[in-house]
Amino acid sequence: MVILVVHHRVADFDAWKSVFDEHEPVRRSHGELEHRIYRDLNDANRVVVHNDFPTREAAQAFLDDPSLREVMGRAGVEGEPGISFIESVERKEYAGAAVT
Repeated sequence: MVILVVHHRVADFDAWKSVFDEHEPVRRSHGELEHRIYRDLNDANRVVVHNDFPTREAAQAFLDDPSLREVMGRAGVEGEPGISFIESVERKEYAGAAVT
């Protein structure tokens, strides 16, 4: 599994989230398995998204999808996103710790 990490600055989180949700079928068509969204505690319009894909090629195909640029503009993404491909090397859960 490959995790596509995207850092965005958005004009308005709620507006961005609505368009992000609308674009789910496109992410899924490229094989997205799961996503997690994070917001900066000091600036709710700074967003990090972890998108899990089965392969780097699937993640890249999503990034290359012609609809993505238009959707980002409509969602209020400001500037160019920061993009990384990472892989999970360890996950450890601690007894009694709530995971959300």
